[in-house]
Amino acid sequence: MILGISGSGRADGTTSDVIKYILEKTGQEYEYVSLAGKKINGCIGCTRCAADSFCKVEDDWQEIGRKMLKADAVVFGAPDYYDTINALAHACLERTYCFRHLEKYKLAGKLAVGIAVDGPEINSGVIKYIKRVMDSNQMAVLDTFQVDGYSQCFSCGFGIDCAAGTVVDRHGFLDEIEDRHLPLKFEEQKEKKLEAYKIAKTLGSILEERKN
Repeated sequence: MILGISGSGRADGTTSDVIKYILEKTGQEYEYVSLAGKKINGCIGCTRCAADSFCKVEDDWQEIGRKMLKADAVVFGAPDYYDTINALAHACLERTYCFRHLEKYKLAGKLAVGIAVDGPEINSGVIKYIKRVMDSNQMAVLDTFQVDGYSQCFSCGFGIDCAAGTVVDRHGFLDEIEDRHLPLKFEEQKEKKLEAYKIAKTLGSILEERKN
């Protein structure tokens, strides 16, 4: 089973679109989880996980952690916030430290795919962090890739004349935001969609081979 996790605070954004697409195209059994609306705290350094390698902080991460342990592969995606991963996704990945005690590495060998969602001109630290966590858990990182995101500035209602926003940065001050100004949705990013499809097919093929 493949577990897809969208780290975005938005339930139905680009991050979720990409992950759902990859999951569907693998041809394998999968489960999708969105972190939107969930309460996930960061690690508090209590060390209560050391004995059995499972976090004892009671919140919504507990269920996600158990799903990660059961999965054969994990597809994790998150948006870029200030040139790094968003806080909700960071907290989720940070808590996987509990899986690494006493050289047990409970996620070791699980196939993994990391996805960053950000601007077309940005080379963010999102992928770097996701891969670092996956590597530290001894997961088998199949691939990582970046997809162009849809900045909140285009939908907040004030983007046309906000000097600090993405809309003005890319198009200057506008009287109104027209379709030609809008970032491409994932469905419209042909090269990115092809890349996602190839990753999905490879992931699905490997998992199918492992069954035999």
